[in-house]
Amino acid sequence: MVVALFTMTAGLERARRRSKGASTLSLLQVVADHKGIRPSEIADLLRVDRSLVTRQVRELEDVGYVTVTADHGDKRSVLVTLTRAGTKEQRRLVQIGLDRFALFVAEWEPGEVRMLTSLLEKLESSKAAAAAIEQRPS
Repeated sequence: MVVALFTMTAGLERARRRSKGASTLSLLQVVADHKGIRPSEIADLLRVDRSLVTRQVRELEDVGYVTVTADHGDKRSVLVTLTRAGTKEQRRLVQIGLDRFALFVAEWEPGEVRMLTSLLEKLESSKAAAAAIEQRPS
């Protein structure tokens, strides 16, 4: 199981790094989930270097997917917000991903897809519970 999960995770990570759309989608999704978010917070949530986020935000601002405004609470920082064009691009990229995953399971029975979904959700809950236990002070 561990080998299979690591293999799948590594494959997804390689695809994410090779595909500009995947990294764009990750950033757009984080921005969409927050009303004005600092680049440092985006980096923390995505677990990437802050300089990478700064560059990506600048690129997304240049194409009109995000707006960057002064952070009145912290004059040293800015807030990133999704634009309508950014929302449209996010939805387009999500649909591409959904279509791709549909191809992966095209030959599966619907019950198999539901079972995988349920087991992945259960695994994620177990990971969160283990992380909470590990973070408790001794």
